[in-house]
Amino acid sequence: MASLKTARRLVVKIGSALLVEGQGVVRNAWLQSLADDVAGLCKGGVDVILVSSGSIALGRGVLGLAPGALPLEQSQAAAAVGQIRLARAYEEVLAPHGLVAAQVLVTLEDTRDRRRYLNTRATLETLLAMGTVPIVNENDTIATDEIRYGDNDRLAAQIAVTVGADQLVLLSDVDGLYTANPQTDPSARRLDLVTRITPEIEAMAGDPVSTLSKGGMKTKLIAARVASAGGCAMAITAGAGLHPLHALANGAPATWFAADGDPQAARKRWIGAMKPAGAVGIDAGAVEALAQGKSLLPAGVVSVEGPFGRGMPVAILAPGGARIGLGLIRYTSEEALAIMGHRSGEIGDILGYAGRAALIHRDDMVI
Repeated sequence: MASLKTARRLVVKIGSALLVEGQGVVRNAWLQSLADDVAGLCKGGVDVILVSSGSIALGRGVLGLAPGALPLEQSQAAAAVGQIRLARAYEEVLAPHGLVAAQVLVTLEDTRDRRRYLNTRATLETLLAMGTVPIVNENDTIATDEIRYGDNDRLAAQIAVTVGADQLVLLSDVDGLYTANPQTDPSARRLDLVTRITPEIEAMAGDPVSTLSKGGMKTKLIAARVASAGGCAMAITAGAGLHPLHALANGAPATWFAADGDPQAARKRWIGAMKPAGAVGIDAGAVEALAQGKSLLPAGVVSVEGPFGRGMPVAILAPGGARIGLGLIRYTSEEALAIMGHRSGEIGDILGYAGRAALIHRDDMVI
């Protein structure tokens, strides 16, 4: 069974009901305790990303909007007001620990579109490398139903897969998945470990019990399926008490969903199954560099076969034309043609704007 004590890269989802109470008031003592937990994890070398609800709940309190469902325009207006307060709340509790909060707003399109997906991944990777704590939320200010996740359980799972997290924690108003609704069935028991999501497991899912939460156990199982397939273990645990991550690390009740392999292997499987949209030919020096686990730089490219767009899968061809790999390319075919054979430091002068050093990053490549 996974344990928070072994996490290397962790995504934590925080629901509105945990963060906000009453008419849009932040639970400051709870949030400070969460920041203490995050700081402890970061000090131990863990990358932490928080996927936090709460912008609409905070904004509607400031705007004095009545309880209940809101029209789309009012929800977006509330989100615009609440996003500022949500980011400020995290900034204020993380700063005393020397941690910098970074706000990242996404929509469903950002992970469906390969180009936006790569941008999101690159930004989050850079933020983590700089030692920040990214605070991710759905961009409710502009998202409409057709481009919405609709709940942060699924968003958190997608973010976990995007950044190659090995663990995902959903802080909830329940302490795990039960065989039946424990509020109505005294015989219901919590499952400590789920190794595979079967139809029987799916049948155990119930409805949300909080008026602030949009996601129920069904959305959490969808999140578990996404996370597991991406090589990420997932836990559902009660988050209302102080120091919820510390409690989980020390054995608090939870349901863990086992990962299907590790994140890197899962990502490689995903890339390897793609159909190439084009190809790049490389020289013998680049072949040797890739064999050592390095990224493909423009200097090692001798030919480009397209057309293809940025983020598309392309075959990697050795001298002689043999296919030795597949990767997600960071440039269009036109850009790749312009910079092939050149050093990474020359990209800005050639294209007229600063580009990424690697044509295909090693994390986006299968050899």
